Amino acid sequence: MNPPSAPLHVSVDDVNECSLTIKWKTPETVGDSGLTGYTIEYCKDGTSNWIVANEALTSANHYCIKNLTTGDLLHVRVVAVNPGGRSEPGSLAQPVPIRETGDRPRIRMPRILRSRYIRKVGEQINLVIPFLGKPKPVVSWLKDGQALDSKRVNIRNTDKDSILFIRTAQREDSGVYEITVKVDSFEDKATLTLQVVERPGPPTSVKLVDSWGFNAALEWTPPRDNGNTDITGYTVQKADRKTGEWFTVLEHYHRLSATISDLVMGNSYSFRVFAENQVGISESGAVTKEVATIQKTGINYKPPEYPEHDFSEAPKFTTPLNDRAATVGYTTKLLCSVRGCPKPKIEWMKNQMIIGDDPKFRQISNQGICSLEIRKPCSFDGGVYTCRAKNAQGEATVSCKLEVKQVLLPEGEKRK
Repeated sequence: MNPPSAPLHVSVDDVNECSLTIKWKTPETVGDSGLTGYTIEYCKDGTSNWIVANEALTSANHYCIKNLTTGDLLHVRVVAVNPGGRSEPGSLAQPVPIRETGDRPRIRMPRILRSRYIRKVGEQINLVIPFLGKPKPVVSWLKDGQALDSKRVNIRNTDKDSILFIRTAQREDSGVYEITVKVDSFEDKATLTLQVVERPGPPTSVKLVDSWGFNAALEWTPPRDNGNTDITGYTVQKADRKTGEWFTVLEHYHRLSATISDLVMGNSYSFRVFAENQVGISESGAVTKEVATIQKTGINYKPPEYPEHDFSEAPKFTTPLNDRAATVGYTTKLLCSVRGCPKPKIEWMKNQMIIGDDPKFRQISNQGICSLEIRKPCSFDGGVYTCRAKNAQGEATVSCKLEVKQVLLPEGEKRK
């Protein structure tokens, strides 16, 4: 059984004139049986006499060492323990002075710098980052994790803020800048993302794909240099070879192909395309090598041939039959609707028997509306009625239940 690996990121959480609180993160490797706990040890600077701060192992990831002497400079380490033994210690990077600290450092990043800060090439950059902390904090800067180039970036620090100054911004100044403000063992960090942009280069290439009638089809490829920001569109221009004057036909166009219409018969045209980003359009455009010549000859247009659509459809009832209750002697009607192509043949059935030409029933089918009128029904006319629709594509049925009731007269009326 192996011991765990060392605790990670041991740091100071709080300190005053008689106590020190530290925190850490769980080791990467804890062993199959898990951690038993942690031991916290400390010693004075200049000695090797390590003192165990906690009598019993702690399972928490923080611990307060109490009853310390004001003015001592302490080294602290944390050891993880499991049944396999003790880990290598995780230690504070620097010894900690035991004393009452002033105000902890806190960076107050301006709102405009909390999101991506975009400037144009050649502009001056002057960013003021306020902070709090006593005594005077120690301020440091990094760009993309590396030290700043003092030839490009100038930093000026005061008790209350740090100023990042670039006289003439260039694209290589883009990156993630990190400021660290430190007071004793406490620190605060913040980052800002600077993006320096400029106009893009022209599209890599543009070509005339086809020309017909009064139209010309173009295709082009995005520029190799986008100006360090997204391409927002393209501007397309045309020029008659007779005059050589350029006219804009498309602006803020987002696709990589376009059809230019309304060209003049008998003229020849060149085309060029500019790329656009949030700064502006490219200084030059990509020009077509080929020329689109609009012929004077008549245009033979052959309309496209389309196969006839098969509208055939099996019958389908769009409105079903509903159960009904009728009264003896009072004519009633059953209704439903159906669609289908060709027009379906309609049959009515009572209790699965085809009604046919029985004069008691009147069958009507018009524009897909199917009705069955039952003239002066008697109690024997109740039952299950079905409407069946058939054509060459198939058939469909709907059914309902008809109940025919006898009118019951009050006793007094019966005597009369």
